[in-house]
Amino acid sequence: MQFRTYKPWRWLSVLGISVGLTIGSLAVQTAVGQTLGFERERGRQMLSVIKEDIKKNYYDPKFHGVDLDARFKAAEEKIKQANSVGQVQAIIAQVLVDFNDSHLYFIPPEKASRTDYGWQMQMFGDKPYIVAVEPGSDAAASGLKPGDEIYSLDGYEPTRENLWKMQYFYRLLRPKPAVRFVIQKADGQQRQIDVKSKVTEGRRIRGQMEDDIPQLIRESEDDGRLHLHKFYEAGDDLLVWKMPEFDLSEAEVDSIMDRARKHKTLVLDLRGNGGGLESTLVRLIGNVFDHEVKVGDDHRRKEMKPLIAKTRGGDKVFKGRLVVLVDSNSASSSEIFARVIQLEKRGTILGDRTAGAVMGAMHYSHESGTDIVAFYGVSVTFADLIMSDGKSLEKTGIVPDETVLPTSADLAAQRDPVLSRAAAIGGVKLDREKAGALFPIEWKK
Repeated sequence: MQFRTYKPWRWLSVLGISVGLTIGSLAVQTAVGQTLGFERERGRQMLSVIKEDIKKNYYDPKFHGVDLDARFKAAEEKIKQANSVGQVQAIIAQVLVDFNDSHLYFIPPEKASRTDYGWQMQMFGDKPYIVAVEPGSDAAASGLKPGDEIYSLDGYEPTRENLWKMQYFYRLLRPKPAVRFVIQKADGQQRQIDVKSKVTEGRRIRGQMEDDIPQLIRESEDDGRLHLHKFYEAGDDLLVWKMPEFDLSEAEVDSIMDRARKHKTLVLDLRGNGGGLESTLVRLIGNVFDHEVKVGDDHRRKEMKPLIAKTRGGDKVFKGRLVVLVDSNSASSSEIFARVIQLEKRGTILGDRTAGAVMGAMHYSHESGTDIVAFYGVSVTFADLIMSDGKSLEKTGIVPDETVLPTSADLAAQRDPVLSRAAAIGGVKLDREKAGALFPIEWKK
């Protein structure tokens, strides 16, 4: 199964590998059902298949100057020395991570257990914070709270450059039964907190391989937000659309924008939105411009292909005030939309610098084995989108027109200064407390 997406494989930050933290260094030894020799051979076969997917389909035929054969040969030699399934998979993951490409990644075989952490973390500016703790979890019992600033996680300091790697490892590659935090509380005191995870055995966390990585991660955690499109209205002055991902049909986009046209201001909340369908992106752009807009050019292996958003036309276009909210988790289609609005001077962008993960990719699914089959996959970048200003957003993201960040105290009290400020731009008074209560974090049952 192959499909195109502008959704990144991780939803937290820009790729970066020069921080001393590697996927391989996080791997731990585990008992395996099959012999180690069998698993090494399976890993070698996976590596070979993935190499061919990249060789045939990667958008840059020169692979950014990388000697593809040498890189994969080195990984194959490492697999021969691996002493666990986890290490084999970590070696495969690392060889793709080293490309420093947000949409090139390994999807490991599905797990037969589910690990629920009971906490969420996020970057605000250059600082990592706990943003949510599940009631009744060990995290809550251990004293972890929203607003806690994270100094280290299992000895590693989370940064914008490496947080994606931690998420990939903890949520998908090698879930952990326990983690150790060093955090700073609101009173300025540092504490070490050990948090146990809830591990449910015998439950598959993933089904079809055409799922994207953010979706796989969400399915692997019971402490994720439920990704539903949500709304808040203040008379005919304001409509807030909390858009979790670009997953709507053109008709669904049109229906929501028909609703938006009845309001003077639309606040489109793309915080935490990891991207999604190009068709949703283009249709949304066409609903806020009364003319055709060139989004950019897809730089592909053999051509440059323009990406054009056609206007929905006439009185069907939303012509009111537009405010777009973004944060460090806004990636791919979210960044493209916000940057188009910024370049065309169509609205105001509020919040935090975005992820800088903007590429086009296809997913390729495979299976290994006969009696015991392992399903795995790889996402391969086939295009880099060059925006209308001639620049790529990959690794840079966008800087909002107005930077608005919650403080540790805001996170602890569940206040939302970003949404409050957006409403004020639309002439609507919405205090930070009420704004923070509009779209609370929900937990999987």
